[in-house]
Amino acid sequence: MTYTVEKIGGTSMTAFDAVLDNILIKDSDEQTYNRVFVVSAYGGITDALLECKKTGKPGVYQLVAQRDERWKQALDYLEQRMLLVNENIFADPMNRLRADKFIRSRIAEAKLCISNILETCQYGQFSLRHYLPQVREFLASIGEVHSAYNTALKLKNCGVNATLVDLSGWDTQIPKSLDDCIADAFSGIDVSQELPIVTGYASCEEGLMSTYDRGYSEMTFSRIASITKADLAIIHKEYHLSSADPRVVGSARVRPLGETNYDVADQLANLGMEAIHPNAAAGLRESGIELQIKNTFEPQHPGTLISGAFRPTMDRVEIIAGKEKVFALHLFDQTMVGCVDNVSYELMQIITDTRVKLVGKEMNANSMTYYLTGSSEALNQVLYKTEKRFPNAKIKGRMVALLSAIGSQFDTNQALAKGVLALMEKNITPIAVHSSVRNVNVQFVVDDDEYQPSICALHEVFFDQQTQVRSVAI
Repeated sequence: MTYTVEKIGGTSMTAFDAVLDNILIKDSDEQTYNRVFVVSAYGGITDALLECKKTGKPGVYQLVAQRDERWKQALDYLEQRMLLVNENIFADPMNRLRADKFIRSRIAEAKLCISNILETCQYGQFSLRHYLPQVREFLASIGEVHSAYNTALKLKNCGVNATLVDLSGWDTQIPKSLDDCIADAFSGIDVSQELPIVTGYASCEEGLMSTYDRGYSEMTFSRIASITKADLAIIHKEYHLSSADPRVVGSARVRPLGETNYDVADQLANLGMEAIHPNAAAGLRESGIELQIKNTFEPQHPGTLISGAFRPTMDRVEIIAGKEKVFALHLFDQTMVGCVDNVSYELMQIITDTRVKLVGKEMNANSMTYYLTGSSEALNQVLYKTEKRFPNAKIKGRMVALLSAIGSQFDTNQALAKGVLALMEKNITPIAVHSSVRNVNVQFVVDDDEYQPSICALHEVFFDQQTQVRSVAI
């Protein structure tokens, strides 16, 4: 019997009826058990607890960090959202009462804890910034435990022997390492007779949020799979891992990847299109565990299988990925010749301190360009600090889009030329291009407002035209 560790994403969790019918409940006990499920918070809940991942709009945590009294109002509003989720999931009033009581208790304890911390920090000997990492950690855990508790309760009512595994450490006195937390939690569980429902957040001495930020649930998932020696790891998402974003090129034109390797997953993660967090992928790869990406709404479809051993039988581009709203920070200094490393080091210090993400870099003898993502405020800080640190340099910043043609193995030089021609035919002039020595990706930089037509142009030349050629050959 195959033993799997499976993760359900937040957007999928919001469509809970589909998750219940397509993933959780099976026809027989043999199919139901020998599985572990790591669940994310319902869609939008973690954004409201921390900050919006896409727009940077402040959530409860950011309001607390700014000492904005509206954090209480934001937490009250979030509580009502969570109770509404409970109402949609539980038709039975007794079960809904249990679910409501559980999450109300967590919210009340969180509110009291934050109030006490803020009151303590009114005294000069105590600084709020020292407590903020812990505040961020336990706020994040509320969303994960909400969905895990509800899922376990719902399954029990459906006759499944579900077990809630709460790794949030809410009442833990002494923190342990992540691996020890997981090993202890699973020491008394028989997966052949129980269906563990695990919180995506795990409290540990490393601090998952401070180390992996919003990728923490995938780290929990990865370590559970490795420690409990899973035969297969599965992530259920609301879409297939496809040749491009179906919202950009159209769902009828994209095709699922089928099979690929962890190199491709890493390239996608760098652009924010995470099949899985790169650190989580590294753990699965080291343990020799294959990863399957499945569509929640198409349970019979095999999805995409990612492994370390996969090598394609022929060279080909597998996916067109991209990221818009990327800030290109360009620095030119004639005196930089011969000391580029020093400048690069200092720029990386600024980038690290400002907590923006580096997604690409180019350099030559006297100039360098860093491609960054983050909030507008953080990016403006990077620009200001760079101008202040290098007053004699010419520094420019502009918003661009990064596009990549990615594959396990292909002729990157040929793909680069093909991609440039495809863009030029659509009257799109690339700002910069880059070919990878490792033959796994080529990159195109275009104006930010040309992101969508550029993705479509590249997908057409690497996928639609290939389909047409094969059709003619037949």
